[in-house]
Amino acid sequence: MNGKTITKALTIAGLTGTAGLTALLGAAPAHATTTESVAYVRAGVIYRSAGATETRLTEDALNARPRFSPDGTELAYLHDGKVWVMDADGANKHQVSDRPAGGPAWSPDGRSIAFAALSCTGGPGVFRVPAAGGTTEALFPASCRDQELPQVAAAESVSSPAATLVDRLRTDDAVAWSPDGTQIAFRGGECESIADNCLSIGTVTTGRERAIDVYGGGGNGTSGFGVVPAWRADGKKVAWTTYAADGTAVAVTEANSDGSGRHAVGKADDRELVYTGTSTAVLTGALNGHSWVTAVDLSTGKRTPLHQGSQPTVAP
Repeated sequence: MNGKTITKALTIAGLTGTAGLTALLGAAPAHATTTESVAYVRAGVIYRSAGATETRLTEDALNARPRFSPDGTELAYLHDGKVWVMDADGANKHQVSDRPAGGPAWSPDGRSIAFAALSCTGGPGVFRVPAAGGTTEALFPASCRDQELPQVAAAESVSSPAATLVDRLRTDDAVAWSPDGTQIAFRGGECESIADNCLSIGTVTTGRERAIDVYGGGGNGTSGFGVVPAWRADGKKVAWTTYAADGTAVAVTEANSDGSGRHAVGKADDRELVYTGTSTAVLTGALNGHSWVTAVDLSTGKRTPLHQGSQPTVAP
């Protein structure tokens, strides 16, 4: 968010004064007052809000993983499992890729969109398509770059999601493009040859991959997964949603961009973090038995529920 962060209207991450924060976190949370534009999903519908004002952007309930373009004027998202783009006010919806995909990510220059889909190897891969639509090209694995693209198979409707949150997240293929445009973080990769599940960062120009989170097999021996990566705007930090099958709850892990310095941020059951500054973020948290898009000060732990929903993205 270019250093402006959610502080400019939330006094990060909440109202001014302890009394205001206490009232906000009560049994019936109020909406925070913020001029920041946040888009999110509730029951398969994409909404956008700035403070208490909420605008419905999609007509049906077959949508997921919205992501603001770098200039904030458009949203890439999944509609019935494929990548679409619309204006930030919900107008001009159009499909840009015809293959079943994971959550998309914009290139920093706004010209391309990356997404995960079935690769030439029969496993997951990462592709790039012009934001206006056009020719799709393979990025990862690098061995697929000179191969024919896999045939597009008929996709099942996304109207019947997996039964549990953990099951839905386990195969979530949302990707994240680094702020400098040189790297993409994605679930899977070459590390799956030795691990049950892993999270990788790949270099766009060379196709080289490195794993930053590994589970099972020849990895860390723990069953679980890491999904839904996000980069901090300065490129120095990466965060992602983690789950370990040893009883650990779904949570958010943050690390340096090389995977070192791993540590948990937020609370148990937090997920889907997106940065809004060097020490602020918006994520999906749990509140009163529901998922809430929540602003978080990562340095103090203060939290501000914004709207009921999940899968947040914040306009720059």
